[in-house]
Amino acid sequence: MHLPPHLWPATTTSGPDGIAIGGVRLGDLADEFGTPAFVLDEDDFRARCRAWRDAFAGHDVFYAAKAFLCHRVAVWLREEGLGIDVCSAGELRIARRAGVPGASLVLHGNNKSPAELAEAVDHGVSLVVVDSDDEITRLSDIAARRGRRQPVLVRVTPGVEAHAHAHITTGTDDQKFGFSLSSGTAHRAISRIVNAPGLELVGLHSHLGSQITRPDVFMTAADRLVALMADTARTHGVLLRRLDLGGGLGIAYLPEDEPLDVRDLAPVLVERVRKACADAGIPMPRLAVEPGRAIAGPSTVTLYTVGTVKRQRGLRTWVSVDGGLTDNPRPALYDATYTAVLAARTTARGADETVTVCGRHCESGDIVVDPARLPADLAVGDLLAVPASGAYHRSMANNYNAQPRPPVVAVRAGAARLVVRGETLDDVLRLDVP
Repeated sequence: MHLPPHLWPATTTSGPDGIAIGGVRLGDLADEFGTPAFVLDEDDFRARCRAWRDAFAGHDVFYAAKAFLCHRVAVWLREEGLGIDVCSAGELRIARRAGVPGASLVLHGNNKSPAELAEAVDHGVSLVVVDSDDEITRLSDIAARRGRRQPVLVRVTPGVEAHAHAHITTGTDDQKFGFSLSSGTAHRAISRIVNAPGLELVGLHSHLGSQITRPDVFMTAADRLVALMADTARTHGVLLRRLDLGGGLGIAYLPEDEPLDVRDLAPVLVERVRKACADAGIPMPRLAVEPGRAIAGPSTVTLYTVGTVKRQRGLRTWVSVDGGLTDNPRPALYDATYTAVLAARTTARGADETVTVCGRHCESGDIVVDPARLPADLAVGDLLAVPASGAYHRSMANNYNAQPRPPVVAVRAGAARLVVRGETLDDVLRLDVP
């Protein structure tokens, strides 16, 4: 069985007994932990952390927790020298519990509560990315009452099209995130922060969206933000020393996908900022980037068990698995595409056929992979593996149809360990007040 290496975790192998990751057979993992299950390759995850850290040496890399975060992952990030950007009290608590210091954290969000802002200030979170006028007032009051000046970045919407699905595009005007550059609200926000007693303006931030595969969009955003930094220096006499260009670097979901490599992007992007700053007559800032999907996505594979195979003359063949919408809502949300392969056997009778792999939930949009090429003798009980499923899958998992959320199992050097326990029906019912 040929497994395109850019779709699968680095330690993936395929042999007569099926696929193994981290030296552990997927069939054995399914027997021990059940399905659906997320299988996370620790060595692959750590290697991607190091690749980003090395590519942006001398600058900062903050892992985007929204892609996927748990205690063990936070420990890996801390050990590999990455910071974490969090956007809720829950993500902040996970990072704190894993021993991540405030100096290694950035707080995001378009509607941070007073309690979340207070916890961030109290924990010494290094940067809060300010997203609204209300938040400027709110955060300044909280910090001032504590006798603090909280360092902040202004989230700027630079008007750059990421060429991705509308639901994962965040750099264009007229949306909920940030302050628009073209409308002048970014300039007004900077003026307010400069005069806010509890805030210290240290830099700018932008995030263009997700699954970006074109380097030019990052360059355009960098140019516009550097111009705003130069304007801030002229207007307010403030030299901004931090520039966060966000994340969003795309990954491969299909064999034909050709994602950008951070080792190619980083030096070009750093040089673009350096030249723009030199042309504008301002110092080069310390850069930051926020990869999430690019680290977590390729490091994880989802395992499913086939429950039914519905072949209908003149119509498509439907292959139903024991998960779907509750462990991966992305196809329903924005038409995300995937591939699937047999995981626990490599022999098949006859040619492959084109099928639709669907979930078990009561929604017609509950699609896992469409189309999928799978053996014509696919049968109930077969194990399927869907690669590139580490980003946003477990984070967005839900309890639709009162379905328990799957476990996350980390594998390394022939051993498997649970890092997120799968829910039981008792867990699902625990919050239901009779």
